[in-house]
Amino acid sequence: MQNRQEKISQVVVTAGQMRDIEERIFAAGMPVIALMEKVAGLIARRIQEIPPTPLTKVCSVPSSPAFLRGSPQVAGSRVGILVGPGHNGGDALVVARELHFRGYEVWIYSPFSKLKELTSQHLQYAQSLGIPIYQTIEQLPNSDLLIDGLFGYGLERNLTDPIASAINQLNELPVPIYSIDLPSGLHTDTGVVLGTAIRATHTFCLGLWKLAFFQDRALEYLGKAELIDFDIPLADVEAVLKDAPRIKRITPATALANLPLPRPPVTHKYKEGHLLLICGSRRYAGGAILTGLGARASGVGMLSIAVPESLKSLLVSHLPEALIVGCPETETGAIAHLQLPEKTDLSSFNAIACGPGLTRDATPIVQEVIESDRPLILDADGLNILAQMGAIATLKKRQTVTVLTPHTGEFERLFADVADAKDDRVKAVREAAAQSEAIVLLKGARTAIASPQGAVWIVPESTPALARGGSGDVLTGLLGGLLAQAATKQIPVEDIVATAAWWHSQAGILAAQERTELGVDAFTLTQYLIKVLSS
Repeated sequence: MQNRQEKISQVVVTAGQMRDIEERIFAAGMPVIALMEKVAGLIARRIQEIPPTPLTKVCSVPSSPAFLRGSPQVAGSRVGILVGPGHNGGDALVVARELHFRGYEVWIYSPFSKLKELTSQHLQYAQSLGIPIYQTIEQLPNSDLLIDGLFGYGLERNLTDPIASAINQLNELPVPIYSIDLPSGLHTDTGVVLGTAIRATHTFCLGLWKLAFFQDRALEYLGKAELIDFDIPLADVEAVLKDAPRIKRITPATALANLPLPRPPVTHKYKEGHLLLICGSRRYAGGAILTGLGARASGVGMLSIAVPESLKSLLVSHLPEALIVGCPETETGAIAHLQLPEKTDLSSFNAIACGPGLTRDATPIVQEVIESDRPLILDADGLNILAQMGAIATLKKRQTVTVLTPHTGEFERLFADVADAKDDRVKAVREAAAQSEAIVLLKGARTAIASPQGAVWIVPESTPALARGGSGDVLTGLLGGLLAQAATKQIPVEDIVATAAWWHSQAGILAAQERTELGVDAFTLTQYLIKVLSS
């Protein structure tokens, strides 16, 4: 059974859901001021713990209070606090007070004439402590760190001058900015920039993860993100979310629990899944190799790979343990039709993955596998051919699981009438899965997976090192192998898909740490898949 911390770390909420959860907490008797004190205390502690960033101006005075207390010199000695009119500004003011008491030199920027009552009280107390307060951007002294408490979650309107101009000027300063809950100016759900927004170095997301943290367009504003868990009761979370389809982060504990490990002591290769890959062409032989190597890393019991006859010897040299099926090919070097071994048909396999390197000349092959009754993964040219066939109408005829793994361009070709994935990835992938009755994995910096029932998994971290040709082929093979092994297990298919995406992402992250983001080609990526599990 998952513990509370694991469950909380998975939950992703909209602004409306977060508001309802907080209202339940306050209605139950939690004083707003007490929660503000708790949250701000946790933030102040983290600010002192975080190691300096490359932008940080380390304090050069060895006798400063922060130095004497042994705190990491995360902001040198001077911290600027940006205070908004609401409770986000109140949080920032309590942080200002706590850092002041710990020996930091603090100043406050408070450009708003009207503040919420509690925020106003905290500002008055800060003034009584002798903390300088400034109303205009031109007055601000130098600082070693800025803490952004201008606006929290729920902002809907575009920011206008003078605050928009002030944010733009603050972004130009060569100092780290730590945002409380969300960088000011980002929409909580879509991650869209509302006119302008703080470009944070680090963001402390309060209580529960907000949806913006998993929208690709928001990532350049969020910096390094972490959750500040202030002990929201799970009962309040469940009461608000109820039976609504969940949006969840895939965590290491969940992903590892979904893997086919450990194996039973008595088993054999056919009990550990039989995967058929249909991939490759004379033009794109590498796609077949990379897909096969991804499948190999999954540990699938039996791997069959159907390729054009001219590629058979090449595939055997790279994957000697796989059964390589050479198929008749077209004049252009694509698979003309499947020619499986005697007494074997598509129903012999636990899962089929089709698409990498096929070319569109293999249209009859894609049509054949779509008509099969096997769990099916379509990628690359499999998706392009599906789009030509009419994705939604075609997929609705299938009676078993289909998994689609498009990048944004392929997604737009498949689902031209669905919400723009660049605007709201979660909304778009949910609509696509509902309309097609398929599980849809939308690739990106924050890969999102949706089931036809509306459940969404999000892969919470990745690396731009994976923006290389062939890395998607590796994912297709890895996913195919896990899906084949899960055929007899009681794990939702969308959970398997999310696990494969997480594993693939972690391999890229590990490889980039060792080789830099420039050193992670798709073949190298396959060599780090098992390292993820053993690290």
